[in-house]
Amino acid sequence: MIDDPQPTADDVTRTVGVEEEFLLVSADAGHLVAAGDRVARLTQVLAGDSDAADHELKQEQAEIGSRPCSTSAELRDQLIERRRDLSAAAASVDARVAALATCPFAQQSSMTAEPRYQRLIERFGAVTGDEQLTCGQHVHVSVASDDEAVAAVDQLQQWLPTLRALSANSPFWDDGDTEHASYRSMLWARWPTSGPTQPFGSAAGYRDTVDRLIKSGAALDERAIYFDARSSARYPTVEIRVADVSTSVDRAVAIAALCRALVDESVRRWQAGRPPPPIRAEIVRAAGWMAARFGLTDRLLMLPEAEPVAAAHAVRRLVEFARPALDRLGDAEVVDTELDRLLTSGSGADEQRALVAGGADLHELTAWACDQTTA
Repeated sequence: MIDDPQPTADDVTRTVGVEEEFLLVSADAGHLVAAGDRVARLTQVLAGDSDAADHELKQEQAEIGSRPCSTSAELRDQLIERRRDLSAAAASVDARVAALATCPFAQQSSMTAEPRYQRLIERFGAVTGDEQLTCGQHVHVSVASDDEAVAAVDQLQQWLPTLRALSANSPFWDDGDTEHASYRSMLWARWPTSGPTQPFGSAAGYRDTVDRLIKSGAALDERAIYFDARSSARYPTVEIRVADVSTSVDRAVAIAALCRALVDESVRRWQAGRPPPPIRAEIVRAAGWMAARFGLTDRLLMLPEAEPVAAAHAVRRLVEFARPALDRLGDAEVVDTELDRLLTSGSGADEQRALVAGGADLHELTAWACDQTTA
């Protein structure tokens, strides 16, 4: 009996979905509002979809999730609709929604009352405290098998720092400029399972690592495996977790499209027998730190060479890798347009700093972000 052939990338309709986390702030953007549970439930009702929104670790946050989408236009419509539903739900409790990856002003946060979150507090202590009020954009790209997912995770490591720089949107925290473009990345790095990974080689290798981390106590469960890119515990997807939430929907869509193209091209290389380049984990971590520190304003560490290069050059190299998939998937124009805008006008972190340099205080900055989130 002849075995069925493994599906190739050409056989797979590679969908993309996005989860976005947001801050809940008062109508005057003067303080945080602890209403995440209620806002999530109201959003589900407004959307008529139980997966449209969810609460988060902190009551001062809420999350939306798109359905799996086949095109960037479909994803854009989904995110606009979901953000508006979330905003309407927040307004019912006199709150607004801000797509900022860290809270710019001094704040205190409260844990969502859920048994799993209580276990996180008991296990990880201060890591779950006020500093863990961060908002990311998680991109899910569909895959045909666990081995395909892990092959993509292995290939993606060299590109994740540049994705972080492109999405950087968290320079302010606790009433000050952190001098980082993505301070969310620094706060999130405190979890023991966060960050880049060495090649796993196979789904079995990935499974063994995850099982060992859970058994060791470094991860509460599989949902607490916080790798920068991981095989999703809930869906048949690769989940890329390095991006800050984007104030702009168009930027969020472009980052998601770029992630889909990177996964698609990575899978094709794996199917062609091309292994990921060997890069030491220390180098990948250093590249991620440089991206979080400087965003697009200074040099980035180009991988696998570990060579400091201009940010624009690192972005061009990433797009060169993804270009065949961008063309196949019809996303080239969406990505090129937004990357031109980013390289000309700067990242979200640069936009925030420009507003403050122009005289806005951090509460005015937050109000601006609320306006932009549903623009």
